[in-house]
Amino acid sequence: MSNKDLFEIIKDTLESRPHVRVRDREAAYTEASVLIPLFRDNGKYKVLFTKRTDQVETHKGQISFPGGAKDEEDGSIRETALREAYEEIGLIEKDVTILGRTDETLTFVSNFVIHPFVGYIPHPYNFNLSREEVERIINVPLDVFFVEKSQRKQETFKHNGKTFQTPSYNYKGNIIWGATARIMENFIDIIWEKLGLPAGGE
Repeated sequence: MSNKDLFEIIKDTLESRPHVRVRDREAAYTEASVLIPLFRDNGKYKVLFTKRTDQVETHKGQISFPGGAKDEEDGSIRETALREAYEEIGLIEKDVTILGRTDETLTFVSNFVIHPFVGYIPHPYNFNLSREEVERIINVPLDVFFVEKSQRKQETFKHNGKTFQTPSYNYKGNIIWGATARIMENFIDIIWEKLGLPAGGE
C-alpha cells in the first residue's frame, strides 16, 4: 500500500462518519484536544507519542499524544490540537495535514473530554520539545496496534490510589494506557475494515 493510498483511505473513512460525542454534556468536563500524528519512515507507517515529564500538572510521566485543554483564544477545538502540538513539540500548523477526527473520549482522573484529530506530518522533522512538558518522543509502528487488535488486552492500573481497567499496549517497554490507549483503540477500530485487514487480526 502506498503512502497516498493509506492516508487517503484514513481521510475518506474519518470524513464519511460522524464522530461519536460524549453523551453527558452537562457534567463539569474540561474541553481538550489531541493530535494523533501519523508519518511514514522508510516505508513503515508510524504514530508519534510523547512521554510527559513529571513537571506537568496532570498525567505526569504518562505516554500521550500532543494536546491539552482548550484556551479561550482558540477559535476551535481543532485549533487547540494544533496549538498544543506546536507548544509541546514544535510541530508547525502548516506542516500538518488533518485527515479527520475520531470519537470523543473521557479521562478517568482529570475530567477532560478529549477531541482527537488525526494528522499526517512530514518525516524527518526538526522537532523542538518543551522540556517542561515533554521528556521525549516515542515513535510506534502502526502495525503494533493492528497486531494487538484481536488480543484486546485489558489491564488493571493503579493511579493516585484508584484502580482502573484500561486497554494497554507495550512497545519496547513503553506502556500506553488510559485515555491514550482508548483513543488509539478507537482509531484502529474505525479504520480496520477499510484497510482490508482480516477480521481476526494479523
